Amino acid sequence: MRQLLLDLGAQQAPTFETFVSGQNAELLQRLQDIGAAQALPPLHDRFIYLWGASGAGKTHLLQSLAQVCANSRYITANADVNDFDYDPAVSCYLLDDCEQLSAASQIAAFNLFNQIREQGGFLVSSGALPPAQLQEHVREDLRTRLGWGLIYQLHGLTDDEKIAALTQSAQARGMTVSPAILSYLLTHYRRDMPSLSHMLDELDHYSLETKRPITLPLLRDLLLQQPEDITP
Repeated sequence: MRQLLLDLGAQQAPTFETFVSGQNAELLQRLQDIGAAQALPPLHDRFIYLWGASGAGKTHLLQSLAQVCANSRYITANADVNDFDYDPAVSCYLLDDCEQLSAASQIAAFNLFNQIREQGGFLVSSGALPPAQLQEHVREDLRTRLGWGLIYQLHGLTDDEKIAALTQSAQARGMTVSPAILSYLLTHYRRDMPSLSHMLDELDHYSLETKRPITLPLLRDLLLQQPEDITP
């Protein structure tokens, strides 16, 4: 099997500009407002929890907010417990994949929430499930804290929105990819946007590697080299 190239060095940091909002325009605007905030809004608006399926864009949005907030701290589920320590110099805490937090990290996250509430700052957190369905994943006191502020479901893109986003991404790479090729990719490959974007990169590399134009037969050849990801 051919080893697919992944030019990770060429991957740019996520930004709000590269996030296709679809049905998530209100959430996107809310996060952009946090990035531009000159003063703290009402207490209830300083805590945001966003949830959605894997690949919906939760990490993309948190890391995008980290890009525009000079004094932010992005915290992963497997981060060191010390990363949850409150720092008055940090204005925005970004906590990803809450349902994967260890027992010790859950305690630390609960304490961080209380300190932000008392001393100031924002907390934007994410998870695969809404707070009401996290009973089997996090302790009750943290679960209720996560559900205390604003809650947004991150909606996936429609097929037409995915094709539009991939077309825009291809054009930014200097690629010409027909809608028919992208439609075939959606039908016969994994459907989340990170996987589709990676495959677009692979298609570009494969075209250069084989010195063949980007056509449907070229895409089929590429997909056949990783049959575990192909949808019949």
